[in-house]
Amino acid sequence: MANIKKGDLVQVITGASQARGGDRGKQGKVLEVLVEKNRVVVEGVNFVTKHVRVGQTQRGTKTGGIETHEAPLHVSNVALVDPKTKKPTRVGFRLETVTKDGVTKTVRVRYAKKSGEAL
Repeated sequence: MANIKKGDLVQVITGASQARGGDRGKQGKVLEVLVEKNRVVVEGVNFVTKHVRVGQTQRGTKTGGIETHEAPLHVSNVALVDPKTKKPTRVGFRLETVTKDGVTKTVRVRYAKKSGEAL
């Protein structure tokens, strides 16, 4: 089970501060997790400009030009946000027993280490 998953709310904990034009302290949802490269794409963070060759769609509209979109960040540079305190926290795992329809199962659950709340 991964520490950070798609859809989690994370905060950037390293890099240049926002006063210096960086992204440290910004929070956003995880759009994509690149497991092989240990990277995550966070909504509204780490914007880069890309020059895309001008083309044409079948309808005749022009495509391309200068586009901005989110670039991946290393997973160590972001921390999960605690749902209770809205501050960055570490992630832990614990085993919980769940009873459903008379059947008892042991399930691994992610939890925020600061508040102890399940994620």
